[in-house]
Amino acid sequence: KANANVQWDEDSAESFPSKPVRIAFVLVVHGRASRQFQRLFKAIYHTSHYYYIHVDQRSNYLHRQVHAMAAQYPNVRVTPWRMATIWGGASLLTMYLRSMADLLAMRDWSWDFFINLSAADYPIRTNNQLVAFLSKYRDMNFIKSHGRDNARFIRKQGLDRLFFECDTHMWRLGDRKIPEGISVDGGSDWFLLNRMFIEYVINSKDDLVTNMKRFYAYTLLPAESFFHTVLENSAHCESMVDNNLRITNWNRKLGCKCQYKHIVDWCGCSPNDFKPADFHRFQSKLTSVLSSPDPTVVCLTSVSGSSVPKHYRRSLALPLGLVGTLVSVKSNLGNKAALPKASQAPQTVRPTFFARKFEASVNQEIVNQLDAYLFGPFPQGTQALKSYWENVYEEPDGVATLSDTQLTYFHSFSRLGLARAAASLQGNPKDHSCRYFPMGHPVSVHLYFQSDQFQGYLVKHHATNLATSKLETMETWVVPKKNFKLATPPSSTFSRLQFAEIGTEWDAKERMFRNFGGLMGPMDETVGMQKWSKGPNVTVTVVWIDPTNVIAATYDILIDASAEFTHYRPPLNQPLRPGVWSIRILHHWSPVAEMHFLIAPLAYNKHQPIRQEDTLKLHNGPAKNSYMEQSFHGLNPVLNIPVSLGYVEQAKRNAALTGPELERWLDSLVGELWEAADICAVGPTACPVMQACPKNPWSSLSPDPKSQLGMPRADGRI
Repeated sequence: KANANVQWDEDSAESFPSKPVRIAFVLVVHGRASRQFQRLFKAIYHTSHYYYIHVDQRSNYLHRQVHAMAAQYPNVRVTPWRMATIWGGASLLTMYLRSMADLLAMRDWSWDFFINLSAADYPIRTNNQLVAFLSKYRDMNFIKSHGRDNARFIRKQGLDRLFFECDTHMWRLGDRKIPEGISVDGGSDWFLLNRMFIEYVINSKDDLVTNMKRFYAYTLLPAESFFHTVLENSAHCESMVDNNLRITNWNRKLGCKCQYKHIVDWCGCSPNDFKPADFHRFQSKLTSVLSSPDPTVVCLTSVSGSSVPKHYRRSLALPLGLVGTLVSVKSNLGNKAALPKASQAPQTVRPTFFARKFEASVNQEIVNQLDAYLFGPFPQGTQALKSYWENVYEEPDGVATLSDTQLTYFHSFSRLGLARAAASLQGNPKDHSCRYFPMGHPVSVHLYFQSDQFQGYLVKHHATNLATSKLETMETWVVPKKNFKLATPPSSTFSRLQFAEIGTEWDAKERMFRNFGGLMGPMDETVGMQKWSKGPNVTVTVVWIDPTNVIAATYDILIDASAEFTHYRPPLNQPLRPGVWSIRILHHWSPVAEMHFLIAPLAYNKHQPIRQEDTLKLHNGPAKNSYMEQSFHGLNPVLNIPVSLGYVEQAKRNAALTGPELERWLDSLVGELWEAADICAVGPTACPVMQACPKNPWSSLSPDPKSQLGMPRADGRI
């Protein structure tokens, strides 16, 4: 395997090269985190480089945002085509090859290097440092190899299996053989490739390139292996550097949980998000790795369809500590220089310029720290430095992109805001200037975070002012009420439980619910999560109680000494009865904690106002009021949970509600677990006490300088 090691003296970046390289950044983005993407773009932008952006076919909101952004800069373009790329899919390689072909066809863009980044990446060195380094090694290709036993890599990667991508899923069809005479390699699908190699990959008609394109069209994770294999088996192999210039935050204990089984017939891993505790990994001037360079390598070059070994001497990075020592290297295979083994080798420099993965909805502080480290601290008093907004819904998306549960909650949140506006009149029944009638579906919805803590939802909506009969637009901020309560006094024998939560979309890698605020309806599959401090092994009992005091489930959890999180989804029969549910956590049947969560009755079914025949199906609880085969009603007296026919009769009446009566019931339930913290005016308003949204620091319309873009400065940066 060819591998030209390179070193970098960071101080050399201070002397800028006479002929600096120009980079084509290919940004592959999806999702809705437009503000984080804008921060990344701002951090890597320079007028000397080029930016080609592919937005996933399913991310229409982000596509609109990116298009508007690209229109401001002559060196930014958006792919005129879009693909629905999936993890591990052949479509990802197709997208890269098509992007490369597009870049080569752009005669007005003269670039030297191709770098791919996602919206979850961030630079950890400045543009000047990156350009100085790549200008020094402009003939190299930077690509990370797996560094393991090759047979094991092929087996673990599934390269000896045939896959086919269809309906955004990678289907495993059977076994296959690896092509003979080819040295198959792979590793990371994040790379920096020079233009000469990309021209070869895109334009060459030789057997190696055409056969590898065909082979990898039916391969799992092809972007993690195609470029490695073509590079190592071609005449360009001497240019390979086994380093993709990135730090990736791997925590395989958390990140390798087969979390992609729903889109690929294979188990895969994903890196974790960086947190402030990881900052020291970027701060050190040089990242070191143990290396034992082999001075003699075999480079397989395809000639007339056959592989011919070509011996050459690798350019060595002298291990630190051996500097100044002359190392004799002979090129024949039988007489290698005596170098230390990997376990004994001194450390050599491994330059890094980017890191992944970052996610502002998980932790934004680490991005703030990196920005300050790279570009200097923000001015004192910079607005919204600790705030983060992420879009959930925008009117052009259409309500069909929302679930019925989301649509139900967002309408209820809007009405909570209007009730708050009316309450601001301090009860004057004749003053209608702050009284409203809701109109239409929500305009937009954002998640709102402050200091990396979820602060609730921001719903922008229309309403008619009852005093003026004019349509107004406002934004309501709703916050979840605290509903987790430890027993008082806490048990002297049990103090490990820190927090508990019920939700959906549990992310085992980041150990959090992706359904922020737990917006749940009758057909959702609910998960119970508990967070623990370390301590002695202990067993706790968890009891789920529905709104009519039916014990839906009870189970024991063994918490070992080192456990930090536990989660479990009881197999409850659906539909779950709407209303406020209770969870009790017990130790030796003594209460440890109690919490509540809401299963909201649906005001919409298939995005239309729900009809009574559907409410009777969805709001009456499971058949025979039985959530599991086993009945737990014998525990009611033990746990002092009264059973009342009155609860059941009221629940039956509620299940038949529709229209305004259903909305009143829904709003009373939502009001038990959420409250409208504030409401502001998007435009003109007749309500004298309602502030303009841009003046409210919580509003999605308030200034956010850290992610706002402007025109380039004289130094080429934004």
